[in-house]
Amino acid sequence: FWTDVSEEAIKQTYINQTGNVVQNVIISGLVSPDGLACDWIGKKLYWTDSETNRIEVANLNGTSRKVLFWQDLDQPRAIALDPAHGYMYWTDWGETPRIERAGMDSSMRKIIVDSDIYWPNGLTIDLDEQKLYWADAKLSFIHRANLDGSFRQKVVEGSLTHPFALTLSGDTLYWTDWQTRSIHACNKRTGEKRREILSALYSPMDIQVLSPDRQPYFHTPCEDNNGGCSHLCLLSPRDPFYSCACPTGVQLEDDGRTCKAGAEEVLLLARRTDLRRISLDTPDFTDIILQIDNIRHAIAIDYDPVEGYIYWTDDDVRAIRRAYLDGAGAQTLVTTEINHPDGIAVDWVARNLYWTDTGTDRIEVTRLNGTSRKILISENLDEPRAIVLNPVMGYMYWTDWGESPKIECAYLDGSERRVLVNTSLGWPNGLALDLEKNKLYWGDAKTDKIEVINVDGTMRKTLLEDKLPHIFGFTLLGDYIYWTDWQRRSIERVHKIKASRDIIIDQLPDLMGLKATSVTKVFGTNSCAENNGGCSHLCFFTPQETRCACPIGLELLSDMKTCIIPEAFLVFTSRAAIHRISLETNNNDVAIPLTGVKEASALDFDVSDNRIYWTDVSLKTISRAFMNGSSVEHVIEFGLDYPEGMAVDWMGKNLYWADTGTNRIEVARLDGQYRQVLVWKDLDNPRSLALDPTKGYMYWTEWGGKPRIVRAYMDGTNSITLVDKVGRANDLTIDYVDQRLYWTDLDTSMIESSNMLGQEREIIADDLPHPFGLTQYSDYIYWTDWNLHSIERADKTSGKNRTLIQGHLDFVMDILVFHSSRQDGLNDCVQNNGHCGHLCLAIPNGFRCGCAAHYTLDPNSRNCSSPASFLLFSQKSAISRMIPDDQQSPDIILPMHGLRNVKAIDYDPLDKLIYWVDGRQNIIKRAKDDGTQASLHLPFTVMSTPNQSQNPEKQPHDLSIDIYSHTLYWTCEATNSVNVHRLNGESIGMVLRGDHDRPRAIVVNAERGYMYFTNMQERAPKIERAALDGTEREVLFTTGLIRPVALVVDNKLGKLFWVDADLKRIESCDLSG
Repeated sequence: FWTDVSEEAIKQTYINQTGNVVQNVIISGLVSPDGLACDWIGKKLYWTDSETNRIEVANLNGTSRKVLFWQDLDQPRAIALDPAHGYMYWTDWGETPRIERAGMDSSMRKIIVDSDIYWPNGLTIDLDEQKLYWADAKLSFIHRANLDGSFRQKVVEGSLTHPFALTLSGDTLYWTDWQTRSIHACNKRTGEKRREILSALYSPMDIQVLSPDRQPYFHTPCEDNNGGCSHLCLLSPRDPFYSCACPTGVQLEDDGRTCKAGAEEVLLLARRTDLRRISLDTPDFTDIILQIDNIRHAIAIDYDPVEGYIYWTDDDVRAIRRAYLDGAGAQTLVTTEINHPDGIAVDWVARNLYWTDTGTDRIEVTRLNGTSRKILISENLDEPRAIVLNPVMGYMYWTDWGESPKIECAYLDGSERRVLVNTSLGWPNGLALDLEKNKLYWGDAKTDKIEVINVDGTMRKTLLEDKLPHIFGFTLLGDYIYWTDWQRRSIERVHKIKASRDIIIDQLPDLMGLKATSVTKVFGTNSCAENNGGCSHLCFFTPQETRCACPIGLELLSDMKTCIIPEAFLVFTSRAAIHRISLETNNNDVAIPLTGVKEASALDFDVSDNRIYWTDVSLKTISRAFMNGSSVEHVIEFGLDYPEGMAVDWMGKNLYWADTGTNRIEVARLDGQYRQVLVWKDLDNPRSLALDPTKGYMYWTEWGGKPRIVRAYMDGTNSITLVDKVGRANDLTIDYVDQRLYWTDLDTSMIESSNMLGQEREIIADDLPHPFGLTQYSDYIYWTDWNLHSIERADKTSGKNRTLIQGHLDFVMDILVFHSSRQDGLNDCVQNNGHCGHLCLAIPNGFRCGCAAHYTLDPNSRNCSSPASFLLFSQKSAISRMIPDDQQSPDIILPMHGLRNVKAIDYDPLDKLIYWVDGRQNIIKRAKDDGTQASLHLPFTVMSTPNQSQNPEKQPHDLSIDIYSHTLYWTCEATNSVNVHRLNGESIGMVLRGDHDRPRAIVVNAERGYMYFTNMQERAPKIERAALDGTEREVLFTTGLIRPVALVVDNKLGKLFWVDADLKRIESCDLSG
């Protein structure tokens, strides 16, 4: 057997047998196993570990491992056994160096040598003469003494360099020496006959003599039926000369022989990259690492005593996982829509799992196996962290360490929420519930206190308030509260009544959550325990009753127990939320859990993809998400002003929208690509938009001076007015089956209908106070009323049989029915996008391929080419493109992110990249016209410190690209110089700088090898030119200039143009001035 300190393992193999496999005996939890001894009688391994400061024992195969000593050890090294007398001996070269002995069962521990000792390295026992030998590497001697430390004698003194290990055989001592790199020998009594046995060893460590004399046999009680012990039978110096012992953390039964099945109470610990368990049954508190892969940043941890699973959250892999207590059977339960899951709690009765997320700011629940996920609380959560449950009473409690820190409670289904504590809190990180005494404890990392309160919010008291620098994990079991502390790097506990405290583990970094728990004992029950309370999915026990609930997307039937997938439901926008109401079950209004909605206006959906799309008039964006609220993304976020109408073309997979601010109707692919303006002339406040892709028509209403309803082809051409004698028509809806149009008229407060040509007009309802949103589904129309704050339903032909669907609703903007029947039919765009490269636009009896704005359709093909010539212009936070001489296409804002203060732009026609000076960050960036950063250097910058908001060393003012040499020239206001960079981002250097120079505007004439720049010297601005390397510099003009701000060269004409902002004129000259 040997120890390997770099592999942190104890290994074994057989001697004198060829082809033997080396096996690991003990692998986990070793750090520096410096000493090893074999009990050849009891068949045990004993070892020391100078890092964990433990002495342990195990069977020869590594089973039944037990920590014998864990206190008052500093640097234990050598260990030796005398099984005949039941004693073990070890050296400790720490702060107070010593040699100790104890029974091999850890009894009768005693220091036997503690004077004239410094680095006791080697240790061996002369079994025949009952003498102890040791070597001291600092004091350079080998001494011996009786086995109780008396009668100490010198063997070798003063001449040893660095003895490490020691053994003996017969009359000879052998030892290894680190400095001479040799094995030495001498007479064991006199120290004479010193000789070198073997030299030039790389690094001689331990040494043993293999001989039957060193391991004589004798009979012990452990040989008979293992001494009657269930696990470890350890030799002892006291009568009956053996004792039974158990693996670390497990207690002996009262019979003194049998071990319990395992630890009964454990402390589970999440560290950043591992999980550990500590038995609370025994006083050694040894932490055992669980063998689980891919733990990258574990935070919260909980345990289910029924099935024996540990549950934990991982902030880095963004998942909730579980595994058994021994680390086996690891599973990942939840991975989507998880950002920072900081708290977790198991409802062991109803078999549900709760967690908090400070990224999504929600509290959610699933079944313990990860199914049936539901959002319980998503409003008014700032930084939710710890969460605990009381399944017996039906409550949950959580902490929030945000702007206004608080501790809140609610029923287990999230209802009846209220604040328990919101004063004198800082960062309430930890929370624990005493179920028997109905008290709630918490630890605060900012106020540095542990406090307690009754669960009804009364009787707040402080339990502890000193030496608590940063509490994080927090848990309660029995009479003790346990917590982790980030700054002290410790786990401590305090008695909940006496307030006495002690340390469980010290100096362990990266401590996160912890959970003290009984391994199998279950506390309490409720009506969800039996048959899941009769619920098909989620069962919540509340103080009132047992409530069944459904995961996102399912609805309860009227039996209030069974969840079904509803076919049709109403979806509507209401300011900062989007709601859904099932049309088949009695389960009403559910908010779809969307993040980042500010003021939703228009709404549509794509059944095939199960997504909804909405416009936000406050954020000026169009977004989409799945119906369960996941994967929220902006589709269009540039060049919108007030997008109040929007419709999904479910066949061509396009998105149409109308903007009353820009007075445009535009189209793009559903993901926002290939955006094109369809209608921009003669539009007067386009508001509501409807599509009939089967027929190839689109319809919209205008709210301008002469309100009307218009029809056009879906490519924007052939528009005609269908209805002009009308008020502001809103929420235009097509009944595809009966081929009729429906709308609400805001000026007459009527709901009207016509055929698809605007004829055969009928009034469906004229007695409504303020109808606004409208939709149609099968035989009904549904509408919202702003005065009645309601959604109602009626027959679509007669307007009779009115039914109230939902009341108490404020300012519902848009309403529609989500059902597959609303998106039937076929056209040529369904197959393969009509083979169009960009857009497939439906028209009556066919389709037309369309291109992104300013791109042109190639003749004889369906692909698109980028514009050959165009004008780019920048505003403070936008870059736009227009085609100067084309009346058929309007200017568009390019989708560039993060524009703050654009000061200058240029274009590289080879790589089709736009370059600009960002005056906020003082850097130069680049991107393609679709906004993607086309470089590995994101963003392309001309300096190495993009993380500073201001860059005082460099302040680019203007730029000009030399397309032939792939370089970029730029002027700097901070250094008053002209600089050159390669287009790949490498700096070439400064080409021009003088004492009084202030170069600002710059243009490169690459064909002739010159650059022109304005030199804005005090009171005497100049225009100069120089060669591209800064030589041949000459002044062209000094007079007739006040503030020349921009230059441009026409190489064909051979002219330089400039504009003077103060003289308000454009002038020119030839290229030599």
